Amino acid sequence: MAALRRKFGEDYQVVNTNRATTFSAPVKKKRQRFVEKNGRCNVQHGNLGGETSRYLSDLFTTLVDLKWRWNLLIFILTYTIAWLVMASMWWIIAYIRGDLNHGHDASYTPCVANVYNFPSAFLFFIETEATIGYGYRYITEKCPEGIILFLFQSLLGSIVDAFLIGCMFIKMSQPKKRAETLMFSQDAVISQRDGKLCLMFRVGNLRNSHMVSAQIRCKLIKSRQTPEGEFLPLDQCELDVGFGTGADQLFLVSPLTICHEINPKSPFFDLSQRSLMNEQFEIVVILEGIVETTGMTCQARTSYTEDEVLWGHRFLPVMSLEEGFFRVDYSQFHSTFEVPTPPYSVKEHEEKNSLPSPLSTPTPALTESHGARRDRVFSVDCINISEERGRQGGTGGRLPSKLQRMSSSGKEDLQRKVLLLSSQHSEKACSTGDLPLKLQRLSSSPGAEAESRLQLKSLKVGFEPMTQSTGDLYQHSLPPTLSPAPVPIHSPLLSAGRRLEDNLPPKLRKMNADR
Repeated sequence: MAALRRKFGEDYQVVNTNRATTFSAPVKKKRQRFVEKNGRCNVQHGNLGGETSRYLSDLFTTLVDLKWRWNLLIFILTYTIAWLVMASMWWIIAYIRGDLNHGHDASYTPCVANVYNFPSAFLFFIETEATIGYGYRYITEKCPEGIILFLFQSLLGSIVDAFLIGCMFIKMSQPKKRAETLMFSQDAVISQRDGKLCLMFRVGNLRNSHMVSAQIRCKLIKSRQTPEGEFLPLDQCELDVGFGTGADQLFLVSPLTICHEINPKSPFFDLSQRSLMNEQFEIVVILEGIVETTGMTCQARTSYTEDEVLWGHRFLPVMSLEEGFFRVDYSQFHSTFEVPTPPYSVKEHEEKNSLPSPLSTPTPALTESHGARRDRVFSVDCINISEERGRQGGTGGRLPSKLQRMSSSGKEDLQRKVLLLSSQHSEKACSTGDLPLKLQRLSSSPGAEAESRLQLKSLKVGFEPMTQSTGDLYQHSLPPTLSPAPVPIHSPLLSAGRRLEDNLPPKLRKMNADR
């Protein structure tokens, strides 16, 4: 016990599952079971009427299904009656022929030699049927009716032997007794395994011979009422114990714990510790397999009522590693110990987890306004960055001081236009000099017509790539009186790859060189 507590912790306590010290649930009146703990179905058929004749149509199965005392009685009576009937027939033949009156006459030839009365006829039949053949009593050739009766006796004896001996052999070799060495735990438990609430019970094999192709199934027996008002007494529902994963196919060489996961498809989806005390159901467990020694199919059954389902318990381990082998301690086969288990059902747990948190749900209006405000701030920041780059070493710093003063008057107007473009479209420019070349060409046109065309063109180029610098924009926005006609640029890639001085008139390039 100390070793178990060191292994499982001090909080765990081994529970003996005898009815005296088991889980302290309210004591309920013992109700009628559908299947007994030993696997016997507690069902009796009555008021069959004329249907009893169906049992005689399958007489062999009827005899095999009878209890042993009735089988032995039928076996003895059948042979006794058959022997008496056949012995009487031999005696009747001797009586009709008059052999009984000439029993000691040596000159008389009887049908059966040395048959004087009924006991001698009975002994003759037994010697013939058992093929003992003492040689004292025998059939003579002057008795054709005796020869015919002898043939009939041989055929009838073979049929009776085959029927009764075969029935007794099948009765003895039935694998029902093999099921006595297949154990089921006294109680079923409900606890968590791998983070999921599961219904579990334990099975074991006491023999060293294996159960070939062992398979386990579970049925839930529970009365219910349909939505149409129909009452279904003892309705059967399948419990999944691993059909899809193959967990229902058992390699039963040591005790195994069978697990039924309680999920939305399970009939125990809304079962909690409190509702378990008020439920009425029965879980029928069926274990099938082929007996390795005889090759016959064996089935073992048991059942668990709601009183035999322990909430918050787990089975005690029974396997231990010895020197050279594994040892199974069947004295702890039915023992359980308590473990922390949530008292509510899986349905309540999922509903609790599915409730949304008000702090984690953002408001759509706030999100949109925040995004729009962020875009506007981002555009203004880009303008400021462009100004700083223009002051530090941009193309505007390469212009003469006179041209820079003249171009500063139109700077504020250009910034307002760039802000308008950046707030209306999803693609925001990272600098005010990223306007397309079309605006640069329009900005060099003379008069108010160029300014109006610049405003109209600015509405159509919001989604075009912007690759020009701040200095290029400032240069093309100079008054027409101070800026001659620009040199036409036929390739945007060529314009982007050349220096700004290459686009200036010769006079301005000379002034920059002198500076």
